[in-house]
Amino acid sequence: MTLIDHAKQGIITDEMKVVASAEGVTPEFICRGIANGQIVLPVSPYRDTKPIGIGKGLKTKVNASVGTSSDIADVDLEVAKTKVAEAAGADSIMELSTAGDFYEIRRKVIQATSLSVGSVPLYQAFIEAARNSGSIVDMREDDLFRVTEEQAKLGTNFMAIHTGINWVTLERLKAQGRHAGLCSRGGALMSAWMAHNEKENPLFSEFEYLLEILKRHDVTLSMGNGMRAGAVHDSTDRAQIQELIINAELSDKAHDFGVQTIVEGPGHIPIDEIQANVVLQKRLTGEKPFYMLGPLVTDVAPGYDNIVAAIGAALSSSYGADFICYVTPAEHLALPYPEDVRLGVVSARIAAHVGDMIKLGDRDDDLKMGEARNELDWAKQFKVALDPQTAAQVRKERMPSDTNTCTMCGEFCAYKIVKQYFEL
Repeated sequence: MTLIDHAKQGIITDEMKVVASAEGVTPEFICRGIANGQIVLPVSPYRDTKPIGIGKGLKTKVNASVGTSSDIADVDLEVAKTKVAEAAGADSIMELSTAGDFYEIRRKVIQATSLSVGSVPLYQAFIEAARNSGSIVDMREDDLFRVTEEQAKLGTNFMAIHTGINWVTLERLKAQGRHAGLCSRGGALMSAWMAHNEKENPLFSEFEYLLEILKRHDVTLSMGNGMRAGAVHDSTDRAQIQELIINAELSDKAHDFGVQTIVEGPGHIPIDEIQANVVLQKRLTGEKPFYMLGPLVTDVAPGYDNIVAAIGAALSSSYGADFICYVTPAEHLALPYPEDVRLGVVSARIAAHVGDMIKLGDRDDDLKMGEARNELDWAKQFKVALDPQTAAQVRKERMPSDTNTCTMCGEFCAYKIVKQYFEL
């Protein structure tokens, strides 16, 4: 039986108990959430992972993406980035390689982490077609399902699969038009294949066959957002909403079939549309876990897109998004290096925490930090900090003459003055 089968029968597994303890809820709460489709625990029968819960009533989780490109295909670099992401506090990894030996890269990334690992099987199927036959449009439909099963057997916990792209979605896109086209690589690949071959998306037309594969290997389905906007001026348009409607319907089928399901959300959204996107997704899907890809709230800050995405992610989390994908400073410019990955993870974790302060009312650590600052207790401040290593390193490098204070205020430290003359 799959994890969702256990949950529907009220059977509490070890993974549910671990997640419940980490979240401060009961195992029964986790079990009910999985049974009704509002919580997922990405698992795999092929490897042990650190269990995480994603969904309603739980802390917002952060995903970090790694993977090669056609310009830089260095498996050791991707392994290093994976380790950096885990050390920085990521909750999951997505391995998104588009070059090199796909099997070997994914195997090494999976071996390098205790976290749940996700993938996008469609990438491999299309790129292998280009290698073997000369063009992405030569991809054979069976290869989509073959690659999905191969990646599942490697121990992949969840997969982003572009099920919501069909002829109706493409008609909406074509009728309305866009300023910046498609930014989803998967969406672009599948749309090009459909247009060239004049065929329906196999992931949509053969959805039940896809579910059979995923259930056989207990893989969580993350319903890909192939129509997401690549510019804020294209946000929340007809193509995006059409895909969401289709994915919402398919997510119900997946849940009934016994496959855990996440629904992915759009990428570039101005801040005044974020709440509407979260509410709409939650309403249409019966509050299934929402995986927000960013979102990026402006298009004019290349080099700082980790900050841009953190703004959007904090708002998304506060409104009810459950899972956010980090964005690194290198977004739109280059393949990220390990330091980009670290900054991306930390930025996203800050955003997730800010959102959880509203969504869950989780402000205990902020209170602890406020009290530690008032007490000028530096060790306690570092312990509570989201990134203790960086905080401690900055202070060590700029140690003041009065070690009770910092070099920002020195002898005129506000906390010190109040303690001396006006005890609160």
